[in-house]
Amino acid sequence: MRRPFIAGNWKMHCGPSQARDLALAIRNGVLGSPDVVDVLVCPPFVSLAAAAEILAGSTVQLGAQNVFWEEKGAWTGEVAAAMLLDSGCQWVLAGHSERRQFFGETDETVAKRLHAALAAGLKVIVCVGETLEEREADQTAAVVTRQVRGAVGALSMQDWNSVSLAYEPVWAIGTGRVATPEQAQEVHHLIRDLIGEMASQATQEAVRILYGGSVKPGNAAELLSKADVDGALVGGASLQAADFLGIIAAASGS
Repeated sequence: MRRPFIAGNWKMHCGPSQARDLALAIRNGVLGSPDVVDVLVCPPFVSLAAAAEILAGSTVQLGAQNVFWEEKGAWTGEVAAAMLLDSGCQWVLAGHSERRQFFGETDETVAKRLHAALAAGLKVIVCVGETLEEREADQTAAVVTRQVRGAVGALSMQDWNSVSLAYEPVWAIGTGRVATPEQAQEVHHLIRDLIGEMASQATQEAVRILYGGSVKPGNAAELLSKADVDGALVGGASLQAADFLGIIAAASGS
């Protein structure tokens, strides 16, 4: 049985003072709850230290939204994996659809970020997903397969222990639209089969695959009821503690 995993991506919201308040509300909200769900929040870079201070000693983990593949150097505006570790991070996202869509992220650069993060000791959520045009052209399976193989195809068996994947259909992110539980399950099952081909049956069964795309307290339980949906990568709803805690509660019951 895979342990549910709920991750909040705060995107470009919450400076340090707001991050402290939100992190405190989430930390207090999970205190005393059954320890059956892994919880992660990913603030902007400038708010990592503030959130880390609040979350220290709690079960809520801290992650960053991106990482560069070089250890140091003349890379203005980039952040290295060692810097994230020093800021208190345990996790980082790689290949989020907004990075692919607006900032030129490719399967190759996602893989480079992934391997740099793993080498430094971070765990990674690798994001994949198709656009509306690709879905309407019946290209979902081809696109997701290419993205998964391009990002994680060269992982060692040991590396798989530090990797989760997130299926986030681009057409469902921030739009209010959401894949049906059946649509999510279909793609998650595809991803799990790919993991089995690239790694082993044990890895296939162990790796957690999250769904991302307008997840809310009202639809979380139905999504999480599907066999291959192991959690959620939450955007907008993670910015309201009550909503995020509602999704965690839904995962607790799954």
